Amino acid sequence: MADDTAAAHVPDDPYADDPPTTPEELGRIEALVDAWAARELADNPVVAAVERGDESGVRRWFVRVHGEEKDVSTIWLTLRQRTLHYETYVMPAPEENHARFYEHLLRRNIALTGVAFAIGIEDAVFLHGAIPARTVDEVALDRILGVVYATVEQCFRPALRIGYASRFA
Repeated sequence: MADDTAAAHVPDDPYADDPPTTPEELGRIEALVDAWAARELADNPVVAAVERGDESGVRRWFVRVHGEEKDVSTIWLTLRQRTLHYETYVMPAPEENHARFYEHLLRRNIALTGVAFAIGIEDAVFLHGAIPARTVDEVALDRILGVVYATVEQCFRPALRIGYASRFA
């Protein structure tokens, strides 16, 4: 469904000094995320699909959600040795009004908690965030899903109108 090369680049890991999570703890967290994802798929009408990506030992989930402003988004959850990293593709690089577009997103970053806009491969716009692996529980997973969903819903159309203004004229 998605590959790692499309991910936004995160240059510094703020949790690099945390002790590594043990294999047993990673297994417990993996099972917790699996169970949470299955429940969300069954009970949450916004969640359209959940897939696992287990290439080369990477613990990854793809949670596809339906929105109103952006029809479909896929939230990538990646369990790493120290963190649960999450991100979603928001839109391609703007076609016009570049400075205004990026200023808009940077100003939005100030008010965001748990996610930040970032420039990824091919200058596409992503939302990304991470939490320490040891803090992953159902509440944290619900918070991640909620903040990513709400941020895309709030920011997608205004950013689109700036970066693709001539298409709305």
